[in-house]
Amino acid sequence: MKKLILGIVICGMAFITISAISKKDTPTTTNPLTANFTVGNPGIASINALSFGPDGILFIGDSKNAAVYALDTKDNATKSNTDRIVVREIDNKIAASLGTTSDKIRVTDMAVNPVSKTVYFSVNVADGTPVVLKLNGENLENVNLKDIGYSKINLTNPISEDKKDRRGRSQRASAISDLKYHDGKVMVTGLSNEEFSSTFRSMPFPFTDAQDHASLEIYHAAHARFETYAPIRTFSVVNIENKDYLMASYTCTPLVLFPMDDLKGGTHVKGRTVAELGAGNAPLDMITFERDGKPHFLMSNSNRPVMRIDYEDIISFKSELTEPVKGYDTEGVSYTNLPMVNVLQLDNLDANNIVYLQRTAGGELILISRPTNRV
Repeated sequence: MKKLILGIVICGMAFITISAISKKDTPTTTNPLTANFTVGNPGIASINALSFGPDGILFIGDSKNAAVYALDTKDNATKSNTDRIVVREIDNKIAASLGTTSDKIRVTDMAVNPVSKTVYFSVNVADGTPVVLKLNGENLENVNLKDIGYSKINLTNPISEDKKDRRGRSQRASAISDLKYHDGKVMVTGLSNEEFSSTFRSMPFPFTDAQDHASLEIYHAAHARFETYAPIRTFSVVNIENKDYLMASYTCTPLVLFPMDDLKGGTHVKGRTVAELGAGNAPLDMITFERDGKPHFLMSNSNRPVMRIDYEDIISFKSELTEPVKGYDTEGVSYTNLPMVNVLQLDNLDANNIVYLQRTAGGELILISRPTNRV
């Protein structure tokens, strides 16, 4: 009899334990976007790119693991407008929040949650630890990456960890060069292991096993040749005559349009180069904002001021560059240099404001917002 009672007790305890584990690993939610999320440590090894989707879901591109993560930040309290942001010495504040100094951190990306208007930063610490922080006033709060609701998708055929470029540098860091959420899909650019390694990927969200890809080719007028091996550095989506195009910028600095409908099925797609924006430069970030009912594009650069590209100028440029552009000359779609230099990161803050990280001439890193009618 004692053995029977002991058996019942053990079974009961086991049931309670299993139930507790199930509750921890499977979040209770009615949100179809997070219904397949699990709770725990996603094991993020690096953060190359951040981007928000709907409902406060944060997407993280991890080149080291060659994976994209969707995190449920639960930061989904709606806020329509924002106060002006000016945070001085933000690198020192970020470092202090991590118990270190600014020379031991590197801000790898910045993204604004379009629901709460909260600014998030990804930071790599000197020991290699990836961190996500969010701004609360002038304070920075650590986002727990070890106990969070998440889902994950591994990239198919990412560039190998031992692959080197012509200068002997590892190319794995460019497995993911940028990512954005658009129209129910996560779009990812970077390098694959294919012969033509420059690759565009798209994956429906919520993640399944499905993902699509295409290899890319461009005419790089500043280099006077066709190229298939350089990754897109930053991109946006532009609609031309009711058709979506990927508008991509590469290092040194061609601007290229790819029809979105063609970027699937493992096809090889040649883009239309519509501008050369100057050699000796790398594009850092690109955002879209609307003014007077039409989109405008801002692009920050490593060696140029922030450029504004107007939608009408893209629409009216029907040709493509097929001849070399010499030296540091520019050609193609026109642009306006804004009085904003050394801007490292850009994002939309709300419908009427942008926010950006800027290194001042004195070396200070500041976070500052600006109305879109002043850019």
